[in-house]
This record gives sequence, structure tokens and C-alpha cells, in this order.
Amino acid sequence: RVYVRDDDTGLVWFESRGGKATLQANRMFKKAVEAKSHQRLSGADRKKLRRTVRNRLPLLTDELLDVILPPKVEITLSKFQNRVHVYSIEGGCPMFFDIDGRGTEIFPTVFALWEAPEMLPSFMLKGGEVSRYVLGGADLMFPGILIPPQGYPSFSAGEIWAVKVPGNQAPIAVGCTTMSSEEALKAGLHGKALRITHYYRDFLWESAEGHYVPNAGFMENVVMEDPSYLASGSVEEITDSSAGPQTGTELEDESGDVNNIGPSTSVTDSKNDTEEHVVGSMNELNLTDDVSANEANTDKQNIFSPEEVDALLDQCLLQALHTTLKEKDLPIPGSTLWANHVLPCRPSGLTLDIKKSSHKKLSKWLQSKASTGMISVKEDKHKKEIVLISVNRSHPDYKSFKPEKKKAEVSESPGERSTLQAQSEKMLEIIEVYKPSIHNSGIFASVGEDKGNLYTASEATDVVFRYIEKENLVKPINKSMVVLDAILCDALFKGAIKKGSAYPSEIHKKDVGSTFVGRMQPHHVVMRGGGEPVVRKGAIKPVQIMTERRQGNKKVTKVTGMETFLIDPDSFGSELQKKFACSTSVGELPGKKGYEVLIQGGVIDNLAKYLVEHYGVPKRYIEILDKTRK
Repeated sequence: RVYVRDDDTGLVWFESRGGKATLQANRMFKKAVEAKSHQRLSGADRKKLRRTVRNRLPLLTDELLDVILPPKVEITLSKFQNRVHVYSIEGGCPMFFDIDGRGTEIFPTVFALWEAPEMLPSFMLKGGEVSRYVLGGADLMFPGILIPPQGYPSFSAGEIWAVKVPGNQAPIAVGCTTMSSEEALKAGLHGKALRITHYYRDFLWESAEGHYVPNAGFMENVVMEDPSYLASGSVEEITDSSAGPQTGTELEDESGDVNNIGPSTSVTDSKNDTEEHVVGSMNELNLTDDVSANEANTDKQNIFSPEEVDALLDQCLLQALHTTLKEKDLPIPGSTLWANHVLPCRPSGLTLDIKKSSHKKLSKWLQSKASTGMISVKEDKHKKEIVLISVNRSHPDYKSFKPEKKKAEVSESPGERSTLQAQSEKMLEIIEVYKPSIHNSGIFASVGEDKGNLYTASEATDVVFRYIEKENLVKPINKSMVVLDAILCDALFKGAIKKGSAYPSEIHKKDVGSTFVGRMQPHHVVMRGGGEPVVRKGAIKPVQIMTERRQGNKKVTKVTGMETFLIDPDSFGSELQKKFACSTSVGELPGKKGYEVLIQGGVIDNLAKYLVEHYGVPKRYIEILDKTRK
């Protein structure tokens, strides 16, 4: 199979036996992945982590490791659904991540590299413009690497290297070499040099509480020279007069063997004296910036007394209980409650530090709230962490609190209003909804909901958990389990259990919502440009685009299924006739409901791009089949 990316449409194909299909390419931190759990490391685990990191990173000294992981701070371990383990400073940024969760593939994050950039050797990009490819998820290829005057650096396969931009000593990415320097020379310096595992502005960076950039050279989509670093005059550019002008580099796209042409890259060895001098200068600059930032944060935090911090904590907790924390989330570890619910509810521009309160610790604060009867908590003796078990939503403090609703800012500029209106007219909105079936209609009737209405997945999940709360079906000795009564058992399993098999008596909370929604009738709502919504039964059917040959070498392109997305076939055919300057025709599908638009010519790629850009059809709802390829 050969994987190919179409730069115009953004679609990724694989070719096999004359056919094509779209391929979803996934990277470790390319997409948002929720953490399954958060826990503090014990003293023994902290020592084990330090030993593992030292063995994995030979250039990392004890002094540098103390800067990254101060001995007296708490370290939090977050376990993600993709098996990645992330080690973070509690209340701070992630510093290391483990790909397989076994300690054998541990890497530093960019936050750790910004604290100690000399811990890794680095590939130096020749220009800042190349960084936009790396920040887009591309891997680094050998043809774009410029050999420094002192010679090609020696490395082995599987070594960890960083990526930097000239004039900026803060790394932008980290990855693993795919082959040794000897193998690279034998291969003619072709192929992938560095497989990127983490980079600036990926999900790991964005998910960090209080994420930041190390200097002014770090922009949204590109990293350029650091102005303050250039002003110091300590930068020595790496040049290679024998190499001649560099015209391009190859970067592998996230989808596979895709070559993007951009500026060339260069390699630098972190062990040379020049770089050591540069690193020393940068450390001094970073230290000054950090001190200033810490002083500013301290001054801002000292404005509040412990009593005022206590009141702010209570306000954030009540806001979270009303807005983000649902019954299906319980029980929830205290660290997860703090990171995912309490902190996001704090007022904008304020720092929330539990140590500045009168409670000093998260566990003591939650226990004080439990003593008032508003919540119930218990200590997980195995993980040594406080866990929120339930919320008393009839408590006076809970009932008297009025949660704040964030209002979206509306631009008053007439030009902006007209632009937004034009975008709204083209906007396509698709909502997957569900209708109660004969199996679970009793649940809706029991909580006073209309069983003839349509519900989103989250709304349906809230309905079933309201029923569970009403009937008090949460297992007393294990709050994560739900006891099944006759109505709930029928709603979830009637007709799905084979004859002769016993029905389950309980179910885990995390499985209730998906099982309940799966028993409902799927529908979808489509609306375009603020018009009347159109409700259809069943799942969404994609637009199908097919190209085939007729009468020798003549190509025709067929489009079906556009009615699903409120596209009129006749108007669509007329638009394509003008767009592609070709003949089009519209006809009914034989034996089926719907129409087919026939275009003379092979316009399959441009047509997919037109549907995405002009009509807003999501790429996942476009199926492409090219029968002309062999």
C-alpha cells in the first residue's frame, strides 16, 4: 500500500488494487486525549523516576534534574487512554512523558527542555520558517539536514534529540532518531532522521495548566529568532560554504510518506564549546524571566487573605458542581476534581493556590466541605488520595448559589457583522440526536421527560442518571457501580441478551451512558445558514464521489448524497458547470431515492475541496472512489 496526501483537499488516501479509501492518521498528542486518572507519586516512586530519567538521558546532570524536578515539590502522574504516562509538577507543567507507561520510552517535554536545553543534543533548523512544518506534526527528514563545519555528528538509532531554530536556544520539539549516523551515510542521507514525539503547541503543551512560551520568538504557528538573544550578540550562525545554496528540505507529514518542500535544516552538536557558552547565556536570561514572573505572581496572590482565598475556593467548587461536574463523573479523585473542574471555574486573571488558603491542602479543604454535609468524601488508602463520592444537591449552600454564565462577546463593527453574517449563511450544522425506543421509553416517562422528543447523547445520558439518582440505584459499598432494577435492566439489556443467559444485576457508571444511548433510535438534524432545521431518521449518509472511464479514455465524475447536507442537485450541477467549465447533468438514481450529478471530466479532487470549502461538508462525510486508477 502507498499512502498519499492530497494537499488541496487535505484528504489522506491509500491506494490498493485500484481503489482508494480515507485514512485517519493519529499522533500521540496530535488530538486531545483525556486522562483516565491523576495521582501523586510517593517518595519511592519519585526516586525511581529520577533514576529512570538519568539512565535515559546521559547528558542530564543531578543539578539540571533538580531544576526540572525540585526535590521538595509534589509530582503528579497522569495516565492517559493511549497508555501514555505524563509526569508533572503539581500545579505546574508536565516535565516528562512515557510513551508505553513502562519507563523504557521516557522523553522530556518542551517545558523541561526550556529549563535545561543542554540536556539533549539537537538538530538545528536552517530557518525559522521550517518550524511551521514541525509544529504541524511533520517528522524531520535527512535530506534537509545541513552538516556543520566540524563534521557530521555521531549518533545511534533510538537516541533522543531535540529540534531548535537558529538564534533561539529554546527547543521546539523532541523526538527519536530512526537510524544511526553510519546507516544514514550508507543510505545516502535519505529517509526519516527524527520521529517527532512531542512539539510546541501540541495537545500536551496546550493541556498544561498555565502553559507559556520561553521567549518572544515563539509565535502561534512558527518559531523565529529570539530578539533578546540576538541582541546579546552571542549567536554564531552555522554555515557550510562547501554545501552551496540550500533549496529545500523534506519533512514527512503526519499521514505517512509525504514530502513537503521547505527551507533546509542543519545539525549542531550540543557538546561543542560555542553551544555551551550560548546555553549559559540563555540560562541566565531564563532565570531572570522566571524570577520576575514569580515575583509578579506572588504579588498578585498576596492581595488576598487566607479567608478570601477560602471564599474563592468555595465559589469555584460550587460553580463546578453546578456547571461541569455531573453525577456520571462520580466518584472522582480529588486531583482530577481540582484540575478538570475547580481550576477552570476560577475568575479570569486570578491564580488559585490551595496553599494560600487556611486549609493548606486539598484533602483538608474537601474534608471541611464534607463536614458541612454538602459533599461526601473518603480516602483511597491504596492511592493515598481523597475521593469525592457524592454531592448533596439539596444542601442550602448548593441551592442558594447562582452559577455564573459566560457571555460571548459580540463585535459591534458593521464590517465584522457583515462578515459573520456571510459566514453564517454558508455554515452547515449537523447534530446527531436520538429518540427513545420501546426499550427505554419508561426511563424518560419516570423522570417526566417526553418520550417523543429528540435528545443529544449528553442529554440522554443525563436523563438516565436522573433516574438512577431518583431511584437511589448507586451501590452503597461501591459508588462506581449502579444496581439494575427491572425498568433500567430492560432499558439497557432487554432483547440484547441471548436466551438462556442471565441478565446482569449491576453495571459500571462509565458504561451506563453509552449503553443507554445505543438502545435509542438514531436521528440527525441538519441546518444551514440559520434556516429551518431538517430532521431525518437514521445515521448520516455521506456524499459519494466516483470517477470512472467511459468510451475509451474519457472520464466522468458522479456525485450522490448531496441532499443529506441540504444541497439542491439542480443548483449544484449549475455551479459545477461554471466552476469546472464542463458539461453537467442531473438525473434520478435508478431504483433509489435521490439524484445524481454527472460531471464530464475527472474533477474528483477539486470537487471534494469545493464541497468542504464552499458548502462546509465535513471531510469525514465525503467518500471518494477513483475507478480510473489501476
